[in-house]
Amino acid sequence: MNKSNSNMKLWYEKPARAWTDALPIGNGRLGAMIFGKVNTERLQLNEDSVWYGGPVNGNNPDGRKYLPEVRRLLMQGKHVEAEELAQMGMMSIPKSLHPYQPLGELHLYHDGEKKMISNYYRDLDIEEGIAHVCYSLNDVRHVRELFSSAVDQVIVIRVSCDRPSTLNLRMNLSRRPFDEGSHRFGKDTLVMRGECGRDGVTLCAAVKAVAEGGTVSIIGDFLSVNKANAVTIYLAAGTTFRCEDPLGECIQQLEKAAAKGYEKVKQDHLEDHISKMRRVSLELGHQGTSVETASLPTDARLQRFKDGGDDPALISLYFQFGRYLLMASSRPGSNPANLQGIWNESFTPPWESKYTININTEMNYWPAEVCNLAECHEPLFDLIDRMRPNGRITAQKVYGCKGIVAHHNTDMWGATQIEGNFMPGSIWPMGAAWLSLHLWEHFRYGLDETFLRERAYPVMREAAEFFLDYMFEDKQGRLVTGPSTSPENKYIGSDGSVGCLSIGPSMDTQIVYTLFQACVDASQILHMDEAIRTQWEIALSKLPKPQIGKYGQLQEWVEDWEEVHPGHRHISHLFALHPGELIHVRHTPEWAQAARRTLERRLENGGGHTGWSRAWILNFYARLEDAEQAYEHLRMLLSQSTLPNLFDNHPPFQIDGNFGGTAGIAEMLLQSHRGEITLLPALPEAWSSGKVSGFRARGGFEIGMEWEDGALTYCVIKATRNNVCRIVSQQANSSFSVETNGKVVDTRISGYVIEFDVLEGSTYVVKAQKLPELSQTKQA
Repeated sequence: MNKSNSNMKLWYEKPARAWTDALPIGNGRLGAMIFGKVNTERLQLNEDSVWYGGPVNGNNPDGRKYLPEVRRLLMQGKHVEAEELAQMGMMSIPKSLHPYQPLGELHLYHDGEKKMISNYYRDLDIEEGIAHVCYSLNDVRHVRELFSSAVDQVIVIRVSCDRPSTLNLRMNLSRRPFDEGSHRFGKDTLVMRGECGRDGVTLCAAVKAVAEGGTVSIIGDFLSVNKANAVTIYLAAGTTFRCEDPLGECIQQLEKAAAKGYEKVKQDHLEDHISKMRRVSLELGHQGTSVETASLPTDARLQRFKDGGDDPALISLYFQFGRYLLMASSRPGSNPANLQGIWNESFTPPWESKYTININTEMNYWPAEVCNLAECHEPLFDLIDRMRPNGRITAQKVYGCKGIVAHHNTDMWGATQIEGNFMPGSIWPMGAAWLSLHLWEHFRYGLDETFLRERAYPVMREAAEFFLDYMFEDKQGRLVTGPSTSPENKYIGSDGSVGCLSIGPSMDTQIVYTLFQACVDASQILHMDEAIRTQWEIALSKLPKPQIGKYGQLQEWVEDWEEVHPGHRHISHLFALHPGELIHVRHTPEWAQAARRTLERRLENGGGHTGWSRAWILNFYARLEDAEQAYEHLRMLLSQSTLPNLFDNHPPFQIDGNFGGTAGIAEMLLQSHRGEITLLPALPEAWSSGKVSGFRARGGFEIGMEWEDGALTYCVIKATRNNVCRIVSQQANSSFSVETNGKVVDTRISGYVIEFDVLEGSTYVVKAQKLPELSQTKQA
């Protein structure tokens, strides 16, 4: 195979020894991990709706009864008693949601003859979305191509060799230890069915072999291919989550794909996949580094980086791999990416591989808008729609409130109850509020008022309605939440006892502030709900402001308590820095300095020890515009929390670190919150030169940039809506001009902000030129 364009390929010289060495393919719904073995290949399979059991109605019927007493105890400082009562009277029954599970496995066996293996190579071409496994058996060259087609909704495996009539394969489907067997369907198709527990979905997987030359037959529960030149294997899967007859659906998909033929299915896949991947390009550093490392397999290249080597092109690959993973695990019509995207080999996966919505699910979607994959955000919006009816019931039954509420976990069916028995994390009523802000962000990037009116604002309004009902005034007249937690940390109370539940943790207030302000802005844009807008504005004025504690840090709670774990992986009280906007390095410098001190204290005590936590720290430092610290934590993310196949390692594997890392790289290069577009806000010395195209900015802009010697030289801005463009320039000794159609645009310059009007469909070019520095004599 051609090893060129290594900046868009993961490639290796050996088969995968472990699941975390295997390579992922996916179409949003249907995925596989490819091991690349020779005589006995294993494809571990997933379909996004294979969840054990059915929906769980777990709202505690005593919740509404005991909520006032839990609050009273907390207000009196009796958090131990409050937590004991809350555990019994508020937490869900049953305690846990059900897990996301594997679909099964497809095994491919070559004939039993012992053979000499040479010239082995495997890769994943993320630009094309195709994996390859290549090797010679007794000097006969074999090639496999594998991809998961979003167009035809099948996994395709093409096996060929360069000697006619010599390809002999056997293949079967299994789902150990819950294997219910498979059976033939016609002359060339095997079908595997199964049940996912009581009241769970019924699943189906089907595989069809189409040989070129030779024959296909079924023996027992095996498909057998004999004396073929090549064979194309199509695999389809589904469950009763989406259709009543998954078998019929699978057979229809197989027959349609086979009728099109391999070349047409592949071509349609390439057109679909490449068109999305090529929306964004990224080059960092000098190409000499890329040439130097191009001859190294990805695992060796990663190890070289871990050993201290410099490799900007590896970071570009990691960035694009994150975009690839989002496309592969979240497409319109699929479920959203869970804790492992769609790739899970365990029937009892860590944290049930569900949706943890106190950071992890949200982090999965941080790259969606800026990295030009806005449609990949849609499955999350669909899940939020499924959560809304459940959220109304939980709000009423547990809290006696209107609106919608959700807690720290949900599942495919949109559960909203206080899930689990883990006090530091479970009683946290902010899940629906945070998720609703993703709809707001989608609007802010695209400015589609129809989407805002019909999809985003109704969800935001219901989430805000809950807090108008749920929050109460403390003795100082501040509006506070409670009972709640600062996920998933503990504090040491004034009497020396350890607590989890509290009144008014900082993250709660920051999320509520962001939600209420978004609702105010949205209602003004839509010219509606003036009366309730006034209520939001009054509530905003009563929310506690961020407080600075005795160490100069941002307080995690309303009280300046000590943390039990000062190096805790969650740094939830910096939500206002990222993804929120209340804290800003220039607009609120005192709070920004307190946020910096918070990060320093966490890191001094061992923080950032999980992949996703390190990724969040990267984004925090990018927002603080601290280029070298952001880069250092990006290095640590790859060096300490990245597996050989570039999957994030919590540990164990958890995909949010990949998405958080990709978003962090984008955040270092472009920021667009607070109504300003900041170009190269956290550009490290290691990326002194480079270029990017296709990034999106809030306000309906698409942006490309080039820079040399650490300074911007060129920027192109495409406007999708009539708007005002405000660009922040922090480059000293530089002059900027803005042109469209070769004409200079009138600009308004105030301090470090360049502002000008833009028209929908127009392209604006920002040119930067470094001025000669004045000599000491002239300056004097």
